[in-house]
Amino acid sequence: MMGQISDRVSRLAASATFAMMQKSNELSAQGVDVVNMSVGEPDFNTPDYVKKAAIEAVEANYSKYSPVPGYMWLRKACSDKLKRENNLDYTPAEILVSTGAKQSLCNVIMAIVNPGDEVLLPSPCWVSYPEMVKLAGGVPVVIKAGIDQDFKVTAAQIEAAITPRTKAMMICSPSNPTGSVYSREELESIGKMLAGYPDVFIVSDEIYEHINFIGGHQSLAQFVDKDRIAVINGVSKAYAMTGWRIGFMAGPEWLVKACNKLQGQYTSGTCSVAQKAAQVAFDGPQDDVEKMRQVFQKRRDLIVSLAKEVPGFEVNNPQGAFYLFPKCDSYFGKRYGDKVINSAEDLAMYLLEVGHVATVGGTAFGSPECIRFSYATSEEKIVEAFRRVKKALAALE
Repeated sequence: MMGQISDRVSRLAASATFAMMQKSNELSAQGVDVVNMSVGEPDFNTPDYVKKAAIEAVEANYSKYSPVPGYMWLRKACSDKLKRENNLDYTPAEILVSTGAKQSLCNVIMAIVNPGDEVLLPSPCWVSYPEMVKLAGGVPVVIKAGIDQDFKVTAAQIEAAITPRTKAMMICSPSNPTGSVYSREELESIGKMLAGYPDVFIVSDEIYEHINFIGGHQSLAQFVDKDRIAVINGVSKAYAMTGWRIGFMAGPEWLVKACNKLQGQYTSGTCSVAQKAAQVAFDGPQDDVEKMRQVFQKRRDLIVSLAKEVPGFEVNNPQGAFYLFPKCDSYFGKRYGDKVINSAEDLAMYLLEVGHVATVGGTAFGSPECIRFSYATSEEKIVEAFRRVKKALAALE
């Protein structure tokens, strides 16, 4: 019956990150001690005051269908957060809450992209961006930045990729998979350039906003017309709430209405209890957010120092998120027994099967010469992982 699968789904690639996580879990289930550095999930628990709010919501019978765009009190909390932390003015009517930032991103792409429209993707980029574009019938246009550019594209590179078919651009800062962070000056330069292309819509993914090691987050929304940008954020990373599935989009009201129509047809409103928890996360004390950020920065310093000791790895110093993306192509062509390492995916599989360290090859992120390590795990596991990595790589011939 495989012939009955739609072309739209057949064209999609499976998520490389979830595929590696599944393989890691399968090995772990067999009793293998795997250090999992494949998944972008904080290893902290959700703050207690947020969990308490959810318990109280259950006891208060928040168990009915929620409004499609999110409860007004949560949309107001998102609006207040944007003003307080980002100096961005969005009314609750310009905000839509979804089941995770991933749905917020997909809502926007599905709402604005027609078949044949081009969407610019500064690369390396998250594995789901090109697949979302393809799902909408659009054409992903990759703009490559290597480690020599700290994995950040310039305004000139973006401008060179714009054609009459360009509909939108997606940008993520701090970045998954690289941890790179665009400075205020870099974003202002991009905003000024885009002012000359008013038909290009911008999707700004800011889910890693609070995991930032350069003294504060900057949003591209500061530098472009409010009517042509959607800001995507949520609670998953900053508040260690990945499983609560709350994200939001802030954008022009015409887009919010379109996404509301779309969301109303295929998921409706997201979990009522999780919405109450998210409201308290945004409105409550932010001490836990800062504590987690400090721990991530310490882990960043550790993993960078360890990775620089690995022969053949070329390493930058990520300024946010919790990923390291070393260039590893010096190992391509090497052998282990009868197996040849021909790609970053081969190397990731080798490190999993032989070194028992789960990583993700860079091809799905647009950089086949790199490999991604998530350091959203303890210092002890980071040290042990790189002990294993060095040992496994030394065995290659």
